[in-house]
Amino acid sequence: MKYLIGFAFCAAAFGQQYQVGADIGYGFYRDGSIFSSEGTAQAGIRNRFAAGIDLGYRLSEYVTAQFSYLYHDGHPFLQAPGVKAGIQGQSHALTMELQFHFKPRKSRLRPFLAGGTGAKDYVIAGPAPFPQPIPQIASLTTNDVWKVAFSVGGGVTYMLRPHMLLRAEFRDYLTTFPRQEIVPAPHNTARGIFEQFTPLFGISYTFDSLRRH
Repeated sequence: MKYLIGFAFCAAAFGQQYQVGADIGYGFYRDGSIFSSEGTAQAGIRNRFAAGIDLGYRLSEYVTAQFSYLYHDGHPFLQAPGVKAGIQGQSHALTMELQFHFKPRKSRLRPFLAGGTGAKDYVIAGPAPFPQPIPQIASLTTNDVWKVAFSVGGGVTYMLRPHMLLRAEFRDYLTTFPRQEIVPAPHNTARGIFEQFTPLFGISYTFDSLRRH
């Protein structure tokens, strides 16, 4: 938090092209599966709320570079017919993205597309279930896992007043299956890309000398 505050002060003091924002939303997951001779289990992350912080830098009239942090409160789980178990956890995504705007920055309403890459930390905050619900298929562990992450999305900003923007957007965060956290039993196969579909609503402040006419 102290680094974010420091960035904001530096942007205000030395920069005329920065913006700082915060947003909140909800993360919906497209989960994976684990296949075995004993049957198939669904493995994934529960749908929960998300919140984040964005730090942007205007590269040109139509392009903005943005560093984003997003917290998601989803818990890892395993589910099979007649069995459901989870473990307390969350994730932290850090991404660097480029936003491509369709209208100049003087416009009150600015739609955009965005894409980027970074890393996502799947963090465990509770004990593993005991006994494990379906150890012949997979187990839930207390291992934290960093994964390479990709983000794509788009949205729109609305200039509420000079320097103040409202934002609505949709982001899709993609990583490979976190096999060190949801561990398939020997000779079993985990498949699927973990996707976190996340609608977000936020507000930003721009340190920009723009004046609307």
